[in-house]
Amino acid sequence: MSQPLIVVLGDQLTLSLPTLRQAPENAVIALCEVANEAQYVPHHIHKIGVFLAAMRHFAQTLREKGFTVHYSALGDADNTHDILSEAERLANAYNCDHIQAVRPGEWRLWHAIQKREDAALPWQLFEDDRFFTTPEDFAQWAKGRKQLRLEYFYREQRKRTGLLMENGEPAGGKWNFDHDNREPLPETFEVPRPPQHQHDALTREALAVAQQHFSQHMGTLETFNWPVTRRQALVELRHFLDHCLPDFGRYQDAISDTDPFLFHSRLAVAMNIGLLSPREVCEAATTCYDTGSAPINAVEGFIRQVLGWREYVRGLYWTQMPNYKRENRLGFTRDLPAFYWDGNTDMRCLQRAIEMTIDNSYAHHIQRLMVTGNFALLCGVKPEALCDWYLAVYADACEWVELPNTLGMVLHADGGLMGSKPYCASGKYIDRMSDHCQHCRYSPKQVTGAKACPLNSLYWHFLETHESELSQNPRMKLIYGSLARMKTEKRDAMRQQADAFLAQLDTAPGYGDATHTDGYYDKTHRNPEAAS
Repeated sequence: MSQPLIVVLGDQLTLSLPTLRQAPENAVIALCEVANEAQYVPHHIHKIGVFLAAMRHFAQTLREKGFTVHYSALGDADNTHDILSEAERLANAYNCDHIQAVRPGEWRLWHAIQKREDAALPWQLFEDDRFFTTPEDFAQWAKGRKQLRLEYFYREQRKRTGLLMENGEPAGGKWNFDHDNREPLPETFEVPRPPQHQHDALTREALAVAQQHFSQHMGTLETFNWPVTRRQALVELRHFLDHCLPDFGRYQDAISDTDPFLFHSRLAVAMNIGLLSPREVCEAATTCYDTGSAPINAVEGFIRQVLGWREYVRGLYWTQMPNYKRENRLGFTRDLPAFYWDGNTDMRCLQRAIEMTIDNSYAHHIQRLMVTGNFALLCGVKPEALCDWYLAVYADACEWVELPNTLGMVLHADGGLMGSKPYCASGKYIDRMSDHCQHCRYSPKQVTGAKACPLNSLYWHFLETHESELSQNPRMKLIYGSLARMKTEKRDAMRQQADAFLAQLDTAPGYGDATHTDGYYDKTHRNPEAAS
């Protein structure tokens, strides 16, 4: 009788996994903690802690369900610390005749497994059906299209799933309520506190292992507060629906100098590792609209992020790899600014976004796109450097979702495959959408001079530098018209201001540099007021 070793990866922690649903009684389930997966980029210690704790809890759940489970821990003497070789070692030890796995979240691992499908100990790959769509679904939708725009994909998914649909029409009479979701925070506001997750013995043990092996990585486990069990993830979901969703829509683009989470969901971590399914999350949000507990602009905005954007970037990733990862259409060459690792900058918006990242392994999507991302875009940071940073520092960063967002959306490095224009902005945008500027030494109203916000001159410098690639873009014509009407002296002054700033911008060593993982991260937990 055939006996499989079923590998469950760290981002597949659900009993609904296709390999588990059809597992024979003699199957051996393997979960493997391997150093290679924690170190190929220097992952934030919260991210490592999430995976270790969630995997250990899931192994316990599997045993309670009657599965035969082998758990390879980081400290095991015979651990090979490579996911493929460790699985093959276990398969031989248990006399299994083949290995089963569900499509992983990274092309590199999927490709490596594919090459072993005809080996003496063969691997068998299954499609990951936890999503609304498969890569094949996306490929069929993309076939023959010159532009792969989210909006058209999203509408098709709404129709297909019936989410927020009424008699064949979009609920509320429109597909998209984004126009209603751009309010800055009022001067006085109160946001709900995230639920505090208790650490049981298994979680404490996992975090101790993370501290033992990865203490030099970014962050401190003193601030660790992520769900690592199905039950904790459901608490996060309920909290979001009851306390955050009603105001999520209008304030989803706002940025706070003091609060990292505002009305955002904190659900991406749980969804990306399997503790929540996107379908149950979307259906729960839709129920809030049906019962009148949340307005249409909030629910539609949230559904668009999960059913639309999340599925869209995954489809794009799997249909464009591996060449997509090498895209750099704007020819960026700059290394990552050094302060991305410690927040040591006097630009308040960047300082706070990075400090919040260090403290929580989290920043919401506008901080990522329009603060750390916008600055990297304006400075011409090379895609591989920024993509590796985003993959390393955020607890919800799996490559299938991180890479298209960073390379395509943030850096416009794919030539407009994802976005019709670069998401570039001057300091005026930060001033409008946040309260950072009142705490900053720079003024968003000045373009040149000692107190001028660097984003202002960098913005025009970026447009001028890439005029040949961007000026014919229909969505950029107005801004290039403004640039063309500027007096030569003003353009010269802005260019000099930007060049001087870029010339003194320190950059970080690469991941292969020995100094990069030895004392390189600021380990303190900050008080926002002390940083003023």
